[in-house]
Amino acid sequence: MIKDQAAALGAEDNRGDAAASGPNGEEPTINPDLVRREGFANEAEYRAYFATLSRDVSAQTDDHVGEPVRTSGQHILESRLQELRWELEILRARLHGIRRQAATVVTENVRWADSSAHAQLGDQPWLKLAGAMASAFVIARGLRRLPWGTVVTTALPLAVAAMNRKLARR
Repeated sequence: MIKDQAAALGAEDNRGDAAASGPNGEEPTINPDLVRREGFANEAEYRAYFATLSRDVSAQTDDHVGEPVRTSGQHILESRLQELRWELEILRARLHGIRRQAATVVTENVRWADSSAHAQLGDQPWLKLAGAMASAFVIARGLRRLPWGTVVTTALPLAVAAMNRKLARR
């Protein structure tokens, strides 16, 4: 129901004595000039209402504003130290989580490499891989000991002759 309708119907304020006193049993300190039941008649009345309202608000804030609470330097340092300890604990918890994730990643990579080797080389892939590496080492040692100058001198005329025969067939 709108305020104007309640006034037109003759409705009374049924709040009783509980509304007449504040929550602490004190009398309310409401400025009667600030209570408006209807709109404003003109612009001047509107501006006068807001001027009264601003004076009332500034008077209330002047009453409630006291000296600022002074804190000692020791209290500020202890507060900051507590904040830094809290941040350090958070960072330690994050670092612990990162370490756990890194260990999980390493473990999973080892499992993946093992399963990949089994998929490519079958049973005992590491033994087969070690055999292939050993044979590559032995072959590389043998190739190093060959007299490459003599091999190239002997093989070069044979390779040139084979190329000439191919060109002659065309």
